[in-house]
Amino acid sequence: MFRRPPSRGGALAGILALALCGVRAASAQDARAGEQAPAGDRDQGATPEAGPGARAPGDAAALEVHPPELLDAAEAAYPESARAAGEEGSVVLRLTIDAEGRVTGAEVATPAGRGFDEAAQEAALRFRFTPARRGDRSVASRILYRVDFRLPAPPVAAVAEAVTPAGRAPAAVAGAAPAAGASGAARPALEVSVRGASEAERLRTSAQAVQVIETVEAKRQSADLGEVLSRAEGVGVRRLGGLGSDARFSLNGLTEDRIRFFLDGVPLDLAGHTFGVANAPVNLIDRVEIYRGVVPLRFGADALGGAVNLVTDRDTRGSRASASYQVGSFGTYRLTLSARHTHEPSGLFARASGFLDRARNDYPIDVMALDPESGRLSPSRARRFHDGYLAAGADAEVGVVRRPWADRLLLRGFYVAHDKEVQHGSLVDMRDGRVVSPPFGEVAFGRRTGGALLRYAQPFFGKVRLDALAGYSYVRTPFLNVARCTYDWSGRCVERPYRGELEETANDQSVHQHTAFARINAAWSAAPGHTLRFGLSPTRMTRTGRNLVVADPDKDPLTAKRDLWSGVAGVEHEAMLFDGRLANIAFAKLYLQGVRTRENLPSGLLGDVDRTIRRMGAGDSLRFRFTDALYAKASYEHATRLPTPDELFGDGGLVVWNLHLDPEVSHNVNLGVTLERAETAAGQLRLSANGFGRSTGGLITLRRHLGYSKYGNTLSARSVGVESTAGWTSPGDWLSLDGHVTWQDFREGSTGARIQNQPYLFGGVSARAQWPGIAARGDVLSLTWYADYVHAFLVGPEDHGASRSKAEIPSQLVHTLALTYLVERGRSTVSSTVEVQNLTDEKAFSFYGIQRPGRAAYAKLALSL
Repeated sequence: MFRRPPSRGGALAGILALALCGVRAASAQDARAGEQAPAGDRDQGATPEAGPGARAPGDAAALEVHPPELLDAAEAAYPESARAAGEEGSVVLRLTIDAEGRVTGAEVATPAGRGFDEAAQEAALRFRFTPARRGDRSVASRILYRVDFRLPAPPVAAVAEAVTPAGRAPAAVAGAAPAAGASGAARPALEVSVRGASEAERLRTSAQAVQVIETVEAKRQSADLGEVLSRAEGVGVRRLGGLGSDARFSLNGLTEDRIRFFLDGVPLDLAGHTFGVANAPVNLIDRVEIYRGVVPLRFGADALGGAVNLVTDRDTRGSRASASYQVGSFGTYRLTLSARHTHEPSGLFARASGFLDRARNDYPIDVMALDPESGRLSPSRARRFHDGYLAAGADAEVGVVRRPWADRLLLRGFYVAHDKEVQHGSLVDMRDGRVVSPPFGEVAFGRRTGGALLRYAQPFFGKVRLDALAGYSYVRTPFLNVARCTYDWSGRCVERPYRGELEETANDQSVHQHTAFARINAAWSAAPGHTLRFGLSPTRMTRTGRNLVVADPDKDPLTAKRDLWSGVAGVEHEAMLFDGRLANIAFAKLYLQGVRTRENLPSGLLGDVDRTIRRMGAGDSLRFRFTDALYAKASYEHATRLPTPDELFGDGGLVVWNLHLDPEVSHNVNLGVTLERAETAAGQLRLSANGFGRSTGGLITLRRHLGYSKYGNTLSARSVGVESTAGWTSPGDWLSLDGHVTWQDFREGSTGARIQNQPYLFGGVSARAQWPGIAARGDVLSLTWYADYVHAFLVGPEDHGASRSKAEIPSQLVHTLALTYLVERGRSTVSSTVEVQNLTDEKAFSFYGIQRPGRAAYAKLALSL
């Protein structure tokens, strides 16, 4: 299934050559003198996922934009060489002005050379403005500003004035100061891009308990999405192996299905990415929203400990295209492509994207191998030989935007295929950090997912907005376990009389799942500062299958048809008080689930089994802003998680059904304070400190019995913890330092013993240094270092056995170093990155003690047009 790709050295040489060609091509482009709003500042259209804090219909007047005004213009020194030569010039600058009116960036948009550019930049950085305002709030902005250097007969002066767009009359000009070398008084800038708050900034400063990770830097580097998420406070992502392997996601102590995952507001497994959040292509994701404990109504989710929403490019204006290609150790290849186009006169819109991932994952690990001479197990070093991964997917979206009858009407179709070889199970026997369990040599599984989504968004009557989507998803999951061999770590096969490597039970099965779902959200701006939202999210799932090892279909438990329907409905009220300083969101939810199937009854006959579950939930989120940069948040939710299809119906193999599972429930509390992007003379500061608590009942866990396993409600647990971040960026953005640390105490409610396989102390630091203008204006060379630390933790139960006999995962400190060269010409960028992960070849492990890859090198080329 997995053929050996080209040699690693040849692939690396190829991508480096391609990167150099890309850099040269981008360098040859002419810089654009005209100004456009930056990508993050342009109107991205209405999004169905717009959450609390978004502008309500009819509030446009309250958000009137006021441009910045110049208060103090510093003198621009006339270059001596240009004055001696009698030369004049004009420089157009793109000034970035923060919410305090300070000029934080002065980029040359139209150069003049001969020293004029540097003189204009030096003066502009000392300008002082009244900040731009959106409504009553100061916001950041960008303006075009022209500095004219002229040589009049009496004293020489540099006169600064704003660029006047074509076809517009210039404003009145104040008299120029007569002093030689002085800067003349300026007229107000006429081309202004008021940045305001991006969607990511709006979410961070809303009342929601959310952390937002923007992937601009990650798209240029080779780290996968799991590694990007693991660098956030309170988040743990540990793979069982290399690319494509299962990954365990932990958020404030709660793991696995207790956290729900979404792609643009749609459940991730229904949107095509059924192989988990860690394997989603990072270059197709614009940002990640992590909701801690309190999940917004618009997702229609029954999450217990929070939610993660992956947001793709939702901009529906203009035309863009991007591509990325990555190659690296252990036969890793990753490719992404995306493009979009809007025909503004008609509103027709089209977008398409695709990806291809491939990896051998043949990294070396420490094992206990059988010595053929002595017949005993002895320490050895072996390469994984049956762990390959292949995935490919594509989606296309077409429709209309910004029409009188539809702000958005978009139809998306997708198809994704995954294939994964299995080297061993998720639980393996370990001895002194070495794998004792024999490997698998033929076990494999995969998924085929296809479906369609229809989105509609439209405001009504000036005060109401409707966001709705409906979709269908089909998933086929094949699983193959029919080998007649027992393999050793050299890949040698020893034949045996029975089939099946996993629990000596053969499987040649395929499970088919059909799901129809909808999300309906309505927002009503009842009064200024008050918004009511209503949500309804029904889902209907049907599952059946076939195991070809079972000769008689009537005796195959997979053939039984299983129906599961669920729904979440709720209401939410948002209030913005005291000029927006206080924001509060109160909500209530209703959870419903119905199950219907045919199973073996105690009498031995087949019969219908039906069950319906109803639960209520409620919560509140509050944010108070002390200043533009300093705010505090508090939130609470009585959350419910309904059992999943796998927990209810089993997997048709070793995990049997249990239709009597109760929902999990939890009381979730968050409290924190944030200082976000505080500008000082010493640079930009970022600080945050948060505390959290979780009290959870009826946890659903997998219980092992003789010959089979079954999910059941067993544990109650509580989790408390603190997490903190700190960051600093130097003036000029040439150096950035960031760090985060999390301590959490996750214990069983009855015994007080710490939950196994859960790190309780972890964190990380990063440093980035960058040098602009290395070869040409617009080029940036950056060096980034990451260090991730996980303190030692127990693999087995804390309250079982003597302390010296308990298996422990040792402390881990893993370093990553990335060198990136970025070329930017207007809206087009090309980046080339060489990255070494696990720089010191540290021995790293998953949550279950399975060894992860050692030192690995990668190269990546990314292009955006």
